[in-house]
Order: sequence, then C-alpha cells, then structure tokens
Amino acid sequence: MSSEHPPVIVHPPAGGGRRVSVHGRFAGLAHGRGDVAELLRGMGLGTEGDAIDLFDSSLVEWRGGGPETWR
Repeated sequence: MSSEHPPVIVHPPAGGGRRVSVHGRFAGLAHGRGDVAELLRGMGLGTEGDAIDLFDSSLVEWRGGGPETWR
C-alpha cells in the first residue's frame, strides 16, 4: 500500500466550509462541491468546461466526511 496521497486534499468541515489543498498548497475554502471544482481549475487541474471527477480517489482525498459533508 502506497503512503502517497492524492494531489487534492479536502479537509474536514470547519466554520461552514472545507479547506482545500493541492500538492500541499492551500487552494482556498470551499462551501460545496462546485467550489472545490473551481479551486482545482484555478490551480491548473482542468479548464472551464472540463468535468472534474471529485469522486476519483486517485485525485481527491476527502477527510472528515465525503463530498456531501459540509458541516
């Protein structure tokens, strides 16, 4: 089993949102899945119109709850 993490980490909910980091760098605070996708595009992980698979465990690690958990 690899100790490597996916490039995107969505941290546990805190204060109504979730911190998102990409390659260990803070990308922003998300308040929903759409925000996560926009942050990833802003960090160069897709372009406008690209479908970003937030359920892809090789891309995104959800901590403290999955993509439906925001509180």
